[in-house]
Amino acid sequence: MGTVFSFDLRDPVTPSVHRALREAVGWLHHVDEVFSTYRPNSVISRLGRGEPVPERYGPEVTEVFALCAEAARATGGWFSHTPGGRLDPSGMVKGWAVERVSQMLDAAGAHNTCVNGGGDLQSRGEAAPGTPWRIGIAHPARPGEPAAVVTGHDLAVATSGTAERGAHVLDPHTGRPATGLLSLTLTGRHLTRTDAYATAAFAMGGGARAWVEALDGHEALGITAAGEVWRTPGFPGTVLAGAAP
Repeated sequence: MGTVFSFDLRDPVTPSVHRALREAVGWLHHVDEVFSTYRPNSVISRLGRGEPVPERYGPEVTEVFALCAEAARATGGWFSHTPGGRLDPSGMVKGWAVERVSQMLDAAGAHNTCVNGGGDLQSRGEAAPGTPWRIGIAHPARPGEPAAVVTGHDLAVATSGTAERGAHVLDPHTGRPATGLLSLTLTGRHLTRTDAYATAAFAMGGGARAWVEALDGHEALGITAAGEVWRTPGFPGTVLAGAAP
C-alpha cells in the first residue's frame, strides 16, 4: 500500500506469537495484492477498470465496501471510497488491516502491542507494567518536530495530512484537494473507523472540530493551514505546539 508496517511487542515472543507474526505479515501482503492502488493488477485496480474479479476475493472486498458505505453515512458523505470518481478504498483499508493484525497477535497471546501502518497505530495493553503507550504526532510544517504526544491504553491513533504525500486527500463533494488543514489526528478505540473518520475530518477542514466534538468515543488534534493548533477537550495527550483554546 505504498507504506511501511511495523510491530512493537512488549510480551515474550512465544512460538505461537512468532507464528502469528508470520501469518500477520503474510496476510498484509495478501491485503496489498487485493487492495493496493499502486498495483495495476490488484483486485481493486481491476475493479476500477471494470474487469471481472476472481470469486475467492469477494468476501473481503464486500466487507471493506460495506465498511466504506457505513463510514460515508456516519460522516455525512465526507468519507468516500470513490474520491474524484476513482475507486480507492485506501482510507478504510489501512486501518482495517492494522486492526485485524492487532487482533491476530492478541489472540496468539501478545496482549501488549502497538502495530503501526504508515503512522496510523493500534495499541493494546500497555508499553510496560503500569506505563501507557506514548505516541508522538509529527508537526506537518516543522520536519523532525513533534506537535503532540498521545498517551493511553488500547488506543487507536490516525493522522491525515499533507506532510508525507502533499495534498492527496480529496474533498468528496468537489473532487479537489482538501486544503483547510495541514493535519488532523484522531484518537479512538478501534483503528478501522478511527482511520476512516480521520480522513473524513481532514476533508471537512474548518468543520472538523465541531464534528469530532459531537462524535462519541473520539478526540482530535488539528493544525490549520495558517499553523494554528486546536484540540478537542478530551484529547488524550500533551500538545507541544501552541494550541488554541
